[in-house]
Amino acid sequence: MAIETDAAHTPGGLAKPGRSLKGPLSFAIACFLIWGLAYGLLDVLNKHFQETLSISQADSAWLQIAYFGAYLLLSIPAGMLLHARGYKFGIVTGLAVTAVGALLFIPAAGAGAFLPFVGSMFVLAAGLCVLETSADTYVNVLGDPAKASQRLNLAQSFNALGVFFGPLIGGAVFFSPTTTEALGGPTRSIQIVYGLIAVGVVLFAIAVWRARLPETGLSDHGGAVEGDAPALPLSKQPHFVAGVITQALYIGAQVGIGAYFINLVTHNWEGLSSQKGAFMLSLAAIGYLVGRFAATALLLKVKPRVLLTTYGVINVILTLIVAAGVNIISPVALIAVFFFMSTMFATIFALGTTGLGAATKKASSLMVMAIGGGVLLPWPMGKIADTYGANIAFLLPAACFVVVAWYGWKGAGLGQKTTAI
Repeated sequence: MAIETDAAHTPGGLAKPGRSLKGPLSFAIACFLIWGLAYGLLDVLNKHFQETLSISQADSAWLQIAYFGAYLLLSIPAGMLLHARGYKFGIVTGLAVTAVGALLFIPAAGAGAFLPFVGSMFVLAAGLCVLETSADTYVNVLGDPAKASQRLNLAQSFNALGVFFGPLIGGAVFFSPTTTEALGGPTRSIQIVYGLIAVGVVLFAIAVWRARLPETGLSDHGGAVEGDAPALPLSKQPHFVAGVITQALYIGAQVGIGAYFINLVTHNWEGLSSQKGAFMLSLAAIGYLVGRFAATALLLKVKPRVLLTTYGVINVILTLIVAAGVNIISPVALIAVFFFMSTMFATIFALGTTGLGAATKKASSLMVMAIGGGVLLPWPMGKIADTYGANIAFLLPAACFVVVAWYGWKGAGLGQKTTAI
């Protein structure tokens, strides 16, 4: 994908026309790696606390509820901050709050109770919410609007790389008695991991603060062009409204799948330990990563709506296979689900914010708020898993993927006058 220059897309011009957007785009994309790592560790902690703190699958879902509840509550304030202070300030603020949340894991681990971890996770996720609102929007507007889906899929590939390392680190540290003992016990291992994350995030925040990130003219990105829908309030843009709903349900499915992945594979693969289940989650994350890059390439040839519809239908079939509870086959199908989930967030985001002109920033913050949909499925899936088994719980993600397929097929075209997407 070619790197554009800002002169081609900023009305009124910048101080230095023709400056490459490669540097700013690189900084924004690096942010995706950070919240990918945080999310990858989240799913491992879910199973870890079930075992070390003796909590149920439903109760462990409070980690996911805290994480995605922060997105639900803070995405609009994050969007207001972004509009008032700009992309750079938003990214640095998000990084700073994320570092504070990571540091809070140190006293939480010392307390040895579940509730302090939930509170620490909420603070960490609050920072990630501000960071993601800023970085998602920045990548979306940083170049040719027609290539927004490609840029977001490329950026989300690095998010998937972080998701890969999360369970790999968690499995090696939290589920390995030898490593845990070498680090000073379960409490100390959590403190070391999250302390190192805090240090890394602070160093990156300093680098971003010192960098030059263009702001001028980007707020007008996505302005009306031939074939775009007329300037209407967001509530009267049906493709946007449907996009937010679809995004919320998709994130709910993704979060529920990740939260109970280890439970599912250890239940349907005889002799598989929790540590090996965590490593299998990393394997699934590799599929997610490969799927990101594959989608970036496919979008050069295939329309985003076609790709989204196809992947949605495939995941409906795969999650039904998972729900069937077939030994070994169901875990393999669940791993495959990650490959086909890979493009969904970025593609729904880009399709939902198409043709919104000056309302793009506000629309983007609402689309990020839809990440709060992560609170929808973990608890009911946990209750179903506790009562009927983990497999049956995966019928809920299957229903969400039906909606994703519908959005690619029909929803993204609601109110649109062009078939270019």
